[in-house]
Amino acid sequence: MALLEIENLVVEFQTSTGAFRAVDGVSLKVHAGEVLAIVGESGSGKSVSMLAAMGLLPWTAKVTADKMVFDGRNLLGMSARERRNIIGKDMSMIFQEPIASLNPCFTVGFQIEEVLRIHMGMNKAARRKRAVELFEAVGIPNPAERLGHFPHQMSGGQCQRVMIAIAIACNPKLLIADEPTTALDVTIQKQILDLLMRLQTEHGMGLIMITHNMGVVAETADRVIVQYKGRKMEEADVLSLFEAPKSDYTRALLAALPDNATGDRLPTIGELFNPDKTVQGAAQ
Repeated sequence: MALLEIENLVVEFQTSTGAFRAVDGVSLKVHAGEVLAIVGESGSGKSVSMLAAMGLLPWTAKVTADKMVFDGRNLLGMSARERRNIIGKDMSMIFQEPIASLNPCFTVGFQIEEVLRIHMGMNKAARRKRAVELFEAVGIPNPAERLGHFPHQMSGGQCQRVMIAIAIACNPKLLIADEPTTALDVTIQKQILDLLMRLQTEHGMGLIMITHNMGVVAETADRVIVQYKGRKMEEADVLSLFEAPKSDYTRALLAALPDNATGDRLPTIGELFNPDKTVQGAAQ
């Protein structure tokens, strides 16, 4: 049985000019211990799809789906209170831009201990001990001292590690990593990816990696979903996707990579892909 299964997900936002469909009929499955990458350009609906599953979209969003089941439980039929008992505990998310996602008014220690208090019911001493263990696990030096720091006192890479520590604090069954290496230098990117893969292997989590970086996909994923303008263009195992992509859009993505350049000038996706001619339903 799939850990998370979504069928025909549609997300619309009401605007002054009418409804804008950000996600259009996306379906996906991810199993325990599996790494699923969702890849596409900015605005393709990657993050919105997962925020819909987490129940974290604003009230302006209209979310419908034929099926949205997590660990055998129907997410669509849950109350807000029932959803809150799952989110942050069994299903967790590493958000984009960690410095913006962390609360600047509270220490990072308070923010990680709050998760442990709400979801695990730990007392103060137990929360403190677990927070130090988590900071050690994600590679933050001097963890006991760092718990008393505010987000602005830490580097971007350290804030990303804090976000990962918060996300894995309750040993979730499913971890969603939304552009976890954005705005980090190459060395820190490698460290963060290695950390995520180690944690995923150690805990047997299902991992959904949202990214626009095809290099990250090649290094981490078991399966890949390619999205364009809210629609699923292709789904395949990672080897098949890179060796024999079926969608014109996927081929355009791969052809626009620097390693695949054949001339002096790197082509744009727009030059390689005609959406009016080739956009179609999700590939099976």
